[in-house]
Amino acid sequence: MSFKPIRKAVFPVAGLGTRFLPATKVVPKELLPVVDRPLIQYAVDEAREAGIEQMIFVTGRGKTGIVEHFDIAFELEQTMTERGKDLSVLDCARATPGDVIAVRQQVPLGLGHAIWCARAIVGDEPFAIFLPDELMVARAGGTGCMKQMVEAYNEVGGNLISVLEVPMEQVSSYGVIDPGEVRGALTEVRGLVEKPPRAEAPSNKIVSGRYILQPEVMRVLENQGKGAGGEIQLTDAMAKMIGTQPFHAVTFDGNRYDCGSKVGFVEATLAIALARPDMGAEVRAIALDLLK
Repeated sequence: MSFKPIRKAVFPVAGLGTRFLPATKVVPKELLPVVDRPLIQYAVDEAREAGIEQMIFVTGRGKTGIVEHFDIAFELEQTMTERGKDLSVLDCARATPGDVIAVRQQVPLGLGHAIWCARAIVGDEPFAIFLPDELMVARAGGTGCMKQMVEAYNEVGGNLISVLEVPMEQVSSYGVIDPGEVRGALTEVRGLVEKPPRAEAPSNKIVSGRYILQPEVMRVLENQGKGAGGEIQLTDAMAKMIGTQPFHAVTFDGNRYDCGSKVGFVEATLAIALARPDMGAEVRAIALDLLK
């Protein structure tokens, strides 16, 4: 059986980034660099690896720099050319016309509302969602999280979410799935529970910031009231779709870094720097020296 391909991805990037002030007073959090690439670049690279063609940024006031990052910087490129600099370092930050689209979330009404703001561009197609705060890094020689999910989608269709297994003492900080049948990395989702007490958690598999959803979720969001925190919650909309369409979780074979926190951001920077052949040995020596 063949399913409609996943051609579009939504990136909700309208948040204020208050946990990173004052760095994010002017610079969007998504443009803060992890080594030498902004956070949003890692998510877009992951989407491109998965065959996604169109990136939809749901932005807010003061976030135009995210779209500009993927534009052609004519003056910069001309100056680099004149000075004999290597332009290939900018290749990943270029997009062809139509590949990048921005829509505005004018009122901060939650993740579900941000996704709903992209409804006209998504149209009647299944689509991916990336939460850029969740930096998902493939294992050496492996593939990215979304590519793993697209491969699973081509097998089962329907809706998919990425999950990771964590120690049970951590489940109360995350959304957790109620699992059904398990086939390798693929788990049937029977329900979703937001931040359950450890004793009531149905599993230790947490939702980890990547989704493939059918367009019907937009109709659910359109008629959905506010949930936890007075916001329109994506989790609530997904829960309503369980049982009406196939719903599975894909356990990501790779590493996840919570770049929504300062400690997680530092961890991600260190991990990626250590894995880089051009700087890993030097960074390791520096880290060991600092730990003395």
